[in-house]
Order: sequence, then C-alpha cells, then structure tokens
Amino acid sequence: MGVKTLARRYLVRGRVQGVGYRYFVQRHASELGLRGYARNLEDGRVEVYAIGVQRQLSELEGLLWQGPMWAEVRAVEARDAALEECRLFGIER
Repeated sequence: MGVKTLARRYLVRGRVQGVGYRYFVQRHASELGLRGYARNLEDGRVEVYAIGVQRQLSELEGLLWQGPMWAEVRAVEARDAALEECRLFGIER
C-alpha cells in the first residue's frame, strides 16, 4: 500500500502581503516537492493550497508560521481540501 496523497488549504493571517510571503512559500513548497499555489486574498490574508504526503505538508506548515524576514505571522488555519489538478507550485494573483 502506497503513501496517501493529501490536499490541504491554509489561511495565513498577519503581515503577510507585500513582504515576499508568497515567493517564500513557493520556493519552500517546490523544494519539498509539493504542488499547489499561494495567493493573496482581499482581506489581507494569504491562501496556500498544497498537495503532497503528510510529511511534506507538516514541514510546510511549520515554514508557514516562520515566513520571510519581514513577515509577521499571527495565525495559520489549516483544513483538509479536495484534490485539484496542479502540476507544480505556483503563485496566483
């Protein structure tokens, strides 16, 4: 029996727009071998959608709390999500 592929959606709150947060997430998610995207939301949060195995997603979640140097993460809300078709990890506008 193989390792199960999961999808998770994260909503990140704090000073996470205008500080390179999406690019930070893209770089680390790609290095972890995840697929999905990061995008800014109109309310100031960043949404991260990631597809991978549990180990990869757990590692990403820890990095989401860290963020790039100028970010100030106040909350990371994680929930399971339906699998979408994503070939790699990108940034959506």
